[in-house]
Amino acid sequence: MGQFKRRLLDFIILFVLWMLLVWSLDIENIVAGAIVALLFAFVVSGLLPDKAERLFSPIRWFWALVHLGLLAYWIVLANLDVLYRVLHPNLPIRPGIVKVKTTLRTDEAKTFLANSITLTPGTLTVDIIGDTLYVHWIYVPEDAETNIEKTTWGIAGKFEATLRRVFD
Repeated sequence: MGQFKRRLLDFIILFVLWMLLVWSLDIENIVAGAIVALLFAFVVSGLLPDKAERLFSPIRWFWALVHLGLLAYWIVLANLDVLYRVLHPNLPIRPGIVKVKTTLRTDEAKTFLANSITLTPGTLTVDIIGDTLYVHWIYVPEDAETNIEKTTWGIAGKFEATLRRVFD
């Protein structure tokens, strides 16, 4: 995509976002929004991800909502798991850092995956290198080093399918 087309697309997206936020068709708001969007489009060109027009796909919005529901479900389950571990007399924890392989391709998808993992109690994404996430986990099973596929599904697999439909 050429530089001019990219800046024009950034301007349009930022202007539409401005209009949705102010929710007014007053001339002052339209002029202010155009000026702000124009400044941002030229000063911070490339701020929006590549293929930003995909942001307007209703199918992607649907899968984003599905992901939020799925995330809420797993957050509740993880909270109950952490509560069990805290209230258990023997405090059954085996903390450690595990490798999680992802099949997501875009940086945005990997970032959302890392944040989804971190929002789930008992896990914290420490680093992302290529297609590998390093996650601190409250209870690392003994076979976590040898069975990366099982570990990956236990931490990230439940989020990857919806995130792939949103971002890839």
